[in-house]
Amino acid sequence: MERGGGGYRERGYGGRGRYYGGGRGRARGRGRDGSADHQAPIGQGQSGANWNPTNSQVGPYQDGDARGGQAGGGRGRRGGWVPRLQPERPNYSYEAESASGRGGGTGRGRGRRPFRPVAAPTLEPEDNIPALPPSPPPPPQSVPDSVVMNVSEQLASTSLSSENQNRHNPIMRPDKGGRTALATVRLNVNHFRVKFNPESIIRHYDVDVRQLESPRNGRPAYLSKPLLSSIRKKLFTDNPQLPLLMTAYDGEKNIFSAVRLPEGEFKVESSEGEDVMARTYIFSIKLVNELKLCKLRDYLSRKAYSIPRDILQGMDVVMKENPVMHMVPVGRSFHPYESCPEDDLGYGITASRGIRYSLKPTYQGLALCLDYSVLAFRKKMPVLDFLAEHIPDFNVNSFRRFRRHVDQALKNLKVNVTHRRTKQKYVIVGLTRDDTRNVSFPDANDPQVRVRLVDYFREKYDNNIRYLDIPCLDLSRNNRMNYVPMEYCVLAECQIYPKDDLDREAAFMLKDISLAKPYERQRKICGMVQSKDGPCGGNIIQNFGIEVDTRMTPVEGRVIGPPVLKLAAPTTGKLLKITVDKNTCQWNLVGKAVVVGKAIQCWAVIDFTQADRLKLNCDSFIPKLRNRCRNLGMTMEAPILYEPARMQIFSDGNGLLQLLENVTRRVHKLGGGDLQFLLCVMSRKDDGYKCLKWISETKIGVVTQCCLSNHANKGQDQYLANLALKINAKLGGSNVELNDRLPHFCGEGHVMFIGADVNHPGSHNNTSPSIAAVVATMNWPEANRYAARVRPQIHRKEQILEFGEMCLELVESYARLNNVKPEKIVLFRDGVSEGQFDMVLNEELMDLKSAFQRINYFPTITLIVAQKRHQTRFFPEGKGDGGPTGNISPGTVVDTKIVHPFEFDFYLCSHHGSLGTSKPTHYHILWDEHGFSSDQLQKLIYNMCFTFARCTKPVSLVPPVYYADLVAYRGWLYYQAMIERQSPISTSSLSSSMTSSSSMSSAASFHDWFKLHANLENMMFFV
Repeated sequence: MERGGGGYRERGYGGRGRYYGGGRGRARGRGRDGSADHQAPIGQGQSGANWNPTNSQVGPYQDGDARGGQAGGGRGRRGGWVPRLQPERPNYSYEAESASGRGGGTGRGRGRRPFRPVAAPTLEPEDNIPALPPSPPPPPQSVPDSVVMNVSEQLASTSLSSENQNRHNPIMRPDKGGRTALATVRLNVNHFRVKFNPESIIRHYDVDVRQLESPRNGRPAYLSKPLLSSIRKKLFTDNPQLPLLMTAYDGEKNIFSAVRLPEGEFKVESSEGEDVMARTYIFSIKLVNELKLCKLRDYLSRKAYSIPRDILQGMDVVMKENPVMHMVPVGRSFHPYESCPEDDLGYGITASRGIRYSLKPTYQGLALCLDYSVLAFRKKMPVLDFLAEHIPDFNVNSFRRFRRHVDQALKNLKVNVTHRRTKQKYVIVGLTRDDTRNVSFPDANDPQVRVRLVDYFREKYDNNIRYLDIPCLDLSRNNRMNYVPMEYCVLAECQIYPKDDLDREAAFMLKDISLAKPYERQRKICGMVQSKDGPCGGNIIQNFGIEVDTRMTPVEGRVIGPPVLKLAAPTTGKLLKITVDKNTCQWNLVGKAVVVGKAIQCWAVIDFTQADRLKLNCDSFIPKLRNRCRNLGMTMEAPILYEPARMQIFSDGNGLLQLLENVTRRVHKLGGGDLQFLLCVMSRKDDGYKCLKWISETKIGVVTQCCLSNHANKGQDQYLANLALKINAKLGGSNVELNDRLPHFCGEGHVMFIGADVNHPGSHNNTSPSIAAVVATMNWPEANRYAARVRPQIHRKEQILEFGEMCLELVESYARLNNVKPEKIVLFRDGVSEGQFDMVLNEELMDLKSAFQRINYFPTITLIVAQKRHQTRFFPEGKGDGGPTGNISPGTVVDTKIVHPFEFDFYLCSHHGSLGTSKPTHYHILWDEHGFSSDQLQKLIYNMCFTFARCTKPVSLVPPVYYADLVAYRGWLYYQAMIERQSPISTSSLSSSMTSSSSMSSAASFHDWFKLHANLENMMFFV
């Protein structure tokens, strides 16, 4: 998986917050960042900095000194900062009002920098969209003394929603984009401009389809999406009042139309096949909304600030109508019915090249973002042929020997049948207990009489079943028996095959097909957008007044310079400045050492390979590892204990627990100290890995480092160096640091970086909990050591339910380690879509602030969402605009044209793309109390990408998010290990335990399974 300028210390009046007093007394306060003009309320003068020499807590205004003459009647009071409520999002993301006051003495000092108004982006002349005139400044208002808000309680970082004054919208862009660059590059982006008639109206109709006949059991019959689509197609084809090509259907409850449709109920006769009895359905149409595209125009031209999601959803359905007619929808992508022979992966599996796209509001207007998508599918083929390809050595004449494998391979797959003229798809429930020759079912006319399936096929379909000694497929549904011989079943098209289940060769082939080089990917995308089967093909979108420019969007990108790094000399430990490679931004460790190497004196080896062919050569591997650690500045003594074991113990959780407890006790006895880490050598990857990690990290409290014996025996220098880096990071060492402080935070005061993510179970898993993870830095200014917290929560719940509590734990850990709380927090959130920004901003962030407020703690906060699951790709226009692999260079940033119309976001490619086409990360800033400019934030994030602990190159994702993803996955391993030892815990029980007071004890018990051992709470065990 690949997978700023500093604190402000300007002097001003009252920070430049003004402190008026009537006498000569002065108060001097030193704030932590910059300044803007504020005035104190009229009334009694007070302290210029709220200085409290007895309070050790670092709060927003408690880090300065105050000197004041009291002869003037008091000290100048700090200027209160009052937000101006806004009925509509104006041209300023936030406007502060000053309040003047007069007390007994004049206060003068350097105070916290309040937020300057952030102007909405000014349009360039060629944009052809009129900019809003700036809002007039608000008149001064007098504010009572009691209205003095702590900085993190103020809403300068965001604007209030015009629809709900209690909700906040993401902040606006503070400038026209960044300016800093080593070079500018010309890029083509897979955004295709969508033009529409703003005077058009798309009519949204609610659809209800039901059978005319009353259901037998009183419940409405389930109607599949293909059946609903065929019913709608027949109705609209047969009825001239319902123009098919002027409408788009989502396959469920919604139809969008370019013209007005007649409302009411319509009868439709439809059949799923020529030999299937036609049924009569009632198709109801009701107008629910008229979507005026002028609202979308107003949003794109910055005249309105609430995104018209209903219009975008309607247009999205319209854009999908043509692909749905000609391709197979699979999730959010579309794939052709037939795959290419050259994409065969073997074992009945094929790679399929499809498309995936979305509509995005951007600065240049509405855009269609389209990308190339590759998935592994089971081939459309007869079931028996699939089994012959998929199961090694399969022989239909020895079926009993393969029955279990057949059941696993076919269960829940969809098939079509060939003995009837029908397009209906059936789901395989399983295999019949009896072989085909013995299968029978009750006669429809006389249930007491049983009919043999063999006789039925001969008489009904004039077919003689060939394979009598194998089971039938059970295709029963809704208690209606349906047994069909395998020879009459064909696997339906486009059924996903899990990538994790592919063998090594097939996985490599799929990866090779997926990782198209930039030029090839660009060519494929341009072909797809022009295809007659794609979203721009056919006449449907033209009938809605929509037109797509099939040329990619040209943009100018900037390449940010890499930071200077810091390593150490291996012999003297003297710190060295390191300049990275200009093309790849990588660095090497030859002749260099880590910045802080941990001394490893008490460690042990558990060798699980003793009974395997790939046995560890311990006499060779251990000395090589110790030598490599020593060269990197890590003193590593010989292991205290070498414990031989077998791989088989991984299948015995209790045995593994006893082994680890025994080793820990013996090491303590032999070494006279606590075990620092366990090196676990395995002969192969094993499912027991998750149990090993769960036991060691929650029960024993010891760091483990696993490695495979075949790699260990080779003893290559790079492999040993990677092992050493991971071990050093896990034990609290520092592998690499930035030579200079992170941008924007060069002043006083500690800064914490937090990353948060949620890991969800697979799509077919309906019971397992989701796993929430939060990590945070524990040191400053290095900001490269992290602690983690992990929690289970309700199934597929994206909101982190205990976010505030988890962050508070990490802040308190920081305070214990550093004797001070961080005054500034930069929070990165992963894994959320644009539709979930409101939840992150108005629920998770407010939960965090509420938790901090309980302990009277008010740090300043910036909230950023990092997104990797998007389709945007950059392609260099010329050879000089990219790197040696044809990809964009590390440090390439784009913050114009393809970004949001007015909110603060940008795309940053921080890594070197050696395979396929580089995917930039999309950073969207929702809340900012630090006043970042585009340049400052882009440089800060890019520099942080060089501090990832386990490699010598910048990573594609800012480390707090990268680590949070690793921790969330580690929590998922804990859950899997737990359910192997006990019965699985259902979602319903977990949900009820979180909401019911009667089951709080069970919730606590469940959470205990995920609670890290106290020894590891502040260690990077997850790298």
